[in-house]
Amino acid sequence: MGLKNPPLIFEEAKTQLDGLYRFSSSILAPVLLISKSGCNYVCALYGKRVVRGVECLMPAPSISHNWVLDESRVRPLPSDIAERVLDLLGAESPEALSFRWIVSVSRHPPDWIEVRVDEETWAAGDEASLAAELDGPITGLSATLFPYQEHGVAWMYESLRTLGGVLLADEMGLGKTLQIIALILLDKNHNDSPALVVCPTSLIANWRSEIFKFAPTLSVLIHRGSNRAGLPRYFEDVDVVITTYETAVLDRSMLSAIRWKFLICDEAQALKNPSSARRQAISTLPRQFCIQVTGTPFETALTDVWSLTDLVVPGLLGCQTEFEAHFSEESDSAAELSRSIKPLMLRRTVSQVAQDLPERQDIDLPLELSEPDALKYEEVRKEALQEFESSGGLVASTRLQLFTAHRWVLDHRRDDPIWDRRYPNALTALDGYWSPKLELAHSLIGEAFGNGRKVLLFANYNRVAPLIEDLPLDFQHHYFGTLNGNTPQEIRQQIVDEFSDWPRPGVLVLNPKVAAAGLNITAATVVIHFTQSWNPATQMQASARAHRRGQAHPVSVFRLFYQNTVEQVMVERSQRRRELGEDLLPNHETEKTDLARLLSITPSESKK
Repeated sequence: MGLKNPPLIFEEAKTQLDGLYRFSSSILAPVLLISKSGCNYVCALYGKRVVRGVECLMPAPSISHNWVLDESRVRPLPSDIAERVLDLLGAESPEALSFRWIVSVSRHPPDWIEVRVDEETWAAGDEASLAAELDGPITGLSATLFPYQEHGVAWMYESLRTLGGVLLADEMGLGKTLQIIALILLDKNHNDSPALVVCPTSLIANWRSEIFKFAPTLSVLIHRGSNRAGLPRYFEDVDVVITTYETAVLDRSMLSAIRWKFLICDEAQALKNPSSARRQAISTLPRQFCIQVTGTPFETALTDVWSLTDLVVPGLLGCQTEFEAHFSEESDSAAELSRSIKPLMLRRTVSQVAQDLPERQDIDLPLELSEPDALKYEEVRKEALQEFESSGGLVASTRLQLFTAHRWVLDHRRDDPIWDRRYPNALTALDGYWSPKLELAHSLIGEAFGNGRKVLLFANYNRVAPLIEDLPLDFQHHYFGTLNGNTPQEIRQQIVDEFSDWPRPGVLVLNPKVAAAGLNITAATVVIHFTQSWNPATQMQASARAHRRGQAHPVSVFRLFYQNTVEQVMVERSQRRRELGEDLLPNHETEKTDLARLLSITPSESKK
């Protein structure tokens, strides 16, 4: 009992405890053992004794003692060990160590003490998350989480308090956005500063839509464009601010005036280049917690690892120069690096959690037209109104559908020389190639390829195929093929077989009018509807090319559409027809209403 009082140095203990214990003169080798206790990392001081080849570790009464108790015998440690350990800890608390300090000490252990880190400390996020549990329902969440999503939210909640940041790297289709929204709700207090979501322009609409759908009590401010907030005080009364990487660079000083509760970077692979303006801008933003969200965390070089990890926990792996000097591409170095970052990263694949998923997961991804394209859409819409008025709604609808596929599909006819691809990536070099929808398709296909998956992309217009084929994907020898009305009937199955048998990832672009029935393409587990259909049966049949008997894996179906355009009207109409059934809908009345709406709806509504 006296051993828990203020520490006695060994010589004092010999005097004050004389008669209670025997004292040894042999100095034991000191060991600093780091372990996990609940949500905290802790350390304790031990003495190591080896008897007949068997090692025995004996704990010191505290981190400040220079001796240990071996049953009835007190054995000394080096006389200055307590001072040295306290000096090594610095500002760290032995009951709540930072993970950054643990990594630093394990990478550069002092020569005067042996440092040991137990395996639980290095446990991977995907393993630790399986044991994490929520205490109960999340207030304000209008969704039922799958068990793996509950575990993910609980793991992030605990890990952020221990680490300060995490990397959410679940495979696409597992609901990373929903998990983040649930976490914000779980950790929300009235006096909190806002959460800042930084994402590509193409994902602004999806973030806003997901928050409104799953967390309607959260207030949201979209910060981008010419009408964005001019002063930091406009952020103070909202729960979530959503901005783009480009805006974060432009408004770096203003965004740095707030210490954000959460800094959430979606499609964080955009920050893999440490020298980029966006990476440098994001790294300076003050925050309490940082969450990097990506389905493809490390794409090429080990520097990618440093760039993302240093945003999650600054200084964890040293500065960039130190990192590049210490870590190489060799397997031993990669294994050490993997061990250091595993506790920060939650990475689960569809196959790992398939038992918690429906056989098919349908995911709507709303988009906003870029400002130039929104203005052009308005021109097309107004011209159609003037030329056809309400009686020409179908013609106007066709023009607007062509435009929302890609403005080039409307502007350039099939025989236009622009479609002559003389060399790879010829189209990407032209002004106007990139659109929010192409950017999102690029991200989805890239992530699918990174996970070794194959993709079916359905588009109503054949001119979409060269746009997809020219996407700059960092994967060699991937398959690309097309099936449309120009594909001879006798070789269609041959193309499907080639795609299915290809040993690497691939994408097959199909026209749903040709390929929505009769084909079995279960080699693909990702389906992208790049354009929309008035008839839900068409999309359902198209998706069924991959989601059908013989499919051994869950299928993710993504529907890409622009908000407040003809595509949104099509999506809503398709949804009504699915819910009510064809026989219950008075088609002539709803068609008249939908045509009138598509001629009046404007992309500018999405900016409000």
